[in-house]
Amino acid sequence: MSAEQLLILSILVATIGGFLWGRWRHDMVALGALFACVLTGLVPTADAFAGFGHPAVITVACVLILSHGLQTSGAVDVLTQHLLPAKAGPTLAILSLTALAALLSGFMNNVGALALLMPVALQIAGRLDLAPGKVLMPLAFGSILGGTTTLIGTPPNLIVSGLRAEAGLGSFGMFDFTPVGLALTVLGVAFIGLVGWRLVPVRSQAGGESFDTGTYLTEALVPEGSKAAGMKLREVEAELEEADAQIIGLVRNDVRVSAPNAGRYVHVGDILIIEAEAETLAAALSSLGLVLEEARHKTEREEAGDVGKEKASPSDEIVLVELAILPTSGLVGRSPSEIQLRNHFGINLLAVSSQGRRSRARLRTYRFKAGDVLMMQGAPEAIAEFATAASCVPLAERALYIPDKRKAVTASAIMGLAVTVGALGLLPIAVAFAAGVLASMALRTVQPRAVYEAIDWPVIVLLGALIPVAAAMQSTGTADLIARFLLETIAQGDAVIGLATILIVTMILTDLMNNAATAAVMCPVALGAAAQLGANPDTFLMAVAVGASCAFLTPIGHQNNTLILGPGGFRFGDYWRMGLPVDLIVVGVGLPVLLRVWPL
Repeated sequence: MSAEQLLILSILVATIGGFLWGRWRHDMVALGALFACVLTGLVPTADAFAGFGHPAVITVACVLILSHGLQTSGAVDVLTQHLLPAKAGPTLAILSLTALAALLSGFMNNVGALALLMPVALQIAGRLDLAPGKVLMPLAFGSILGGTTTLIGTPPNLIVSGLRAEAGLGSFGMFDFTPVGLALTVLGVAFIGLVGWRLVPVRSQAGGESFDTGTYLTEALVPEGSKAAGMKLREVEAELEEADAQIIGLVRNDVRVSAPNAGRYVHVGDILIIEAEAETLAAALSSLGLVLEEARHKTEREEAGDVGKEKASPSDEIVLVELAILPTSGLVGRSPSEIQLRNHFGINLLAVSSQGRRSRARLRTYRFKAGDVLMMQGAPEAIAEFATAASCVPLAERALYIPDKRKAVTASAIMGLAVTVGALGLLPIAVAFAAGVLASMALRTVQPRAVYEAIDWPVIVLLGALIPVAAAMQSTGTADLIARFLLETIAQGDAVIGLATILIVTMILTDLMNNAATAAVMCPVALGAAAQLGANPDTFLMAVAVGASCAFLTPIGHQNNTLILGPGGFRFGDYWRMGLPVDLIVVGVGLPVLLRVWPL
């Protein structure tokens, strides 16, 4: 083993360790790996940022923008109305919703497809009296499977295609992924809709340490004149029982008391920590004349003459809206007091539902996490602006965008034209989708100011940084070294066993680290394995594409899994119950189909 191979292996191990550690974002870890390669001479300085101009990176950015246009224009509403049965039972409803998610994910970003259908899923769960997770997990898995069917369905497919081109084999076409991806999607969706959803654990009832997605913790102030002032806590709780709410804590003089004595008297100025269902939270507050703790600060600002500094509300309508925090949101790691929602947006944060766990922190000092569900109060326009700026998606029945039939048709036509031009080879994929973005801006299906907000920049940085690292693995012979080790110790020269090894190793890695990073790391290994065995490199590259997309065992393997963590009330270990059978389907069906469509 040469010194260069030792260096790149050390950097690779450290990079994977950084991904698994989770302390730093994936894009930070990827940049660290790139800079380490540059400083050690493994990547020439002139090529350090060549990855950011790679067609795969450009295509990912463009797909995100075009997906944003489909999302905000309401283009999917027609599909939802016509393809989802209105009065179906659980099996048919979940099967239809999962199939629709898979269909949409083939032609738009799968995170966007999930975001579009989450409100529909929660509405179905409510109508059928199902735990939200029973519908949300099938929806997330279906959207992940659907992404495997086309070149633009998921970033790993674009990365595999790009690295194939760099290896001198040319790029994959738009529908080269379809035979394998479609077989997996059809069988996977059928299993999920008919059997799999029954395996999803029920997380709809509040337990000793958890509560369902509809249960929130909020802080309510006892103001002058409140009915609760002077009452004992047991009397207050008796009043709250009608609203199916309970007191789990009390704050007096900035000191929080957990599980306070039921005989304690409630004083003016106390803050009650109340747990209540989303539908009854407002009733719980009003029944005793309680107000949001934020109202006290508003009154103080009014008395100080600072109200004029707050953002004016564009309408007098006040609504309650649930928002889920996306993994890429700028809210992650920040607290409500740092964001200053009232000053910047003119809205209130009523409560937080945090992935089925109660927080001991005060609401204003609570640090947001990906997957948290926020209950916001304010004008619809102000909440919509906040949701867009903070990368949140609505879970309430009220959508935060106003469907526009003309824009919906235009956005769909632009996406369809871009796909057609790319599929027919009239223009390179990246150029076709970049032209689609320009058309979207010109025709205002995507507002120019929203173009850069629609791009998932951490993913773009991750891809741009890891592409040169993957090239260094190839140029130093490290990929061949890893491939040779896997083949000699496991495959022992058998091409079919080698293909299965690449697929399974990729699936394991993608459950533990970002799927785009997994594809970038495993592609050079797959090419090396194919060369060692004298096999068709396309078969091995397709195995990487499939494996990198199939993250079903953990909430961290794919953004869609993270997004449903809070709304579904899930725990870390809940995913494997349905995810493991889906993984077995991927291996059991994927290998024979790969071997048939892409012979060794």
